[in-house]
Amino acid sequence: MSLASSIIERAIAAGLRIATAESCTGGLIAGALTGPPGASRAFTHGFVTYANAAKTDLLGVPGHLIARKGAVSAEVARAMAAGALRRSGADIALATTGIAGPGGATPGKPLGLVYIALAGPGGRVRVWRHRFRGGRDAVRAATVSAALGHLAGAMTAHPGARVACRTGGRYLGAHA
Repeated sequence: MSLASSIIERAIAAGLRIATAESCTGGLIAGALTGPPGASRAFTHGFVTYANAAKTDLLGVPGHLIARKGAVSAEVARAMAAGALRRSGADIALATTGIAGPGGATPGKPLGLVYIALAGPGGRVRVWRHRFRGGRDAVRAATVSAALGHLAGAMTAHPGARVACRTGGRYLGAHA
């Protein structure tokens, strides 16, 4: 059974609703989560917010935050996850933003830099920073894998939704 199938199965069993907000992955996570049969019982929304205007319009990410911190930042990832949670009414929201390449890298934000954020009940948002190697497809695939791992790990906090997972990345903390 795939990790996405396990997540959906556990979410259904626990009565959890999941939403995603994706930039660099462009809907790949939503695609993975909606693949398993019965996914509609747990998956509510998939926001693809590739453009900065979409992050603002669909998720409520403040434009001044994007201008100040950049679209690829822990702060924007956090705001994306919180916005997806708020706008979807889900129990858990997963967000990704990063530089998949081949362009877009800067000295402070290299190719493969990705932030993954998870928002849960009570507005608590956790953020991880990853640096993946490889070309565009490899970075996007690694982001999907890590994001699903973080989502599976977050579900362990909910009774009846236990999923074993192993994730990397640097945990940047949680904020309410």
